[in-house]
Amino acid sequence: MSPNDFWQRRVREGAILNPIDRTSEVLFGLIMVLTFTGAISVSNDGRQEVRDLLWAALGCNLAWGLVDAIMYWMNVVLERGYNVQAVKKIRNEKNPEGRRSVMRENFPPALLAVMTDNDLDRIAAKLIELPEPGSKDVLTVRDLWSGIQIFLLVFLCTFPVALPFGLIEELSVAMRASTNAVALVLLFVGGYRLARYAGFRPFVSAIIYTLIGLALVTVTMALGGRNGF
Repeated sequence: MSPNDFWQRRVREGAILNPIDRTSEVLFGLIMVLTFTGAISVSNDGRQEVRDLLWAALGCNLAWGLVDAIMYWMNVVLERGYNVQAVKKIRNEKNPEGRRSVMRENFPPALLAVMTDNDLDRIAAKLIELPEPGSKDVLTVRDLWSGIQIFLLVFLCTFPVALPFGLIEELSVAMRASTNAVALVLLFVGGYRLARYAGFRPFVSAIIYTLIGLALVTVTMALGGRNGF
């Protein structure tokens, strides 16, 4: 293994969205588009007003997806740079207690609870034996793809919720199909997946997740000055 292969492999293995990240992005996108579709008034809004709101929802999720992806890339660069500096501190620290202090600042509390000073010293010794970490590859192709996934998850959430308004002529029926049939199902499925990933009770957790999502939509609409459902 060449001097930089070890660290480059750690970078490649670490850049991927987990189920929590993916489902959370879907929730953010749904909340955003529901704040627009929830503002549609069946009694007052015509087809042109509905189209304007849907275009606004599309543009909002487009912008939010871009912002979310860029913020993800920035966080990856900053976190990875911080980790490189932490490893360098451990390698350059001559005092064993100093090395332990750096590791205690960066290791998860649950891991530290089962580790002794000897365990920390063994890890420090292994880190010292490794090649010098560098700032190269702080943002990889896999990171870029993860950011693109975030953008797509947020942006594409607009279409399932907006689709009934393009397919169903009757506005009240389209509203029920969009909010009840599509949005609630997506929220429920997202909660179900998260619960299974975390080891919780899937059905109960999915209902709670759906209710939380609807509550967040309601709060967002209220703070934004929009009318209710």
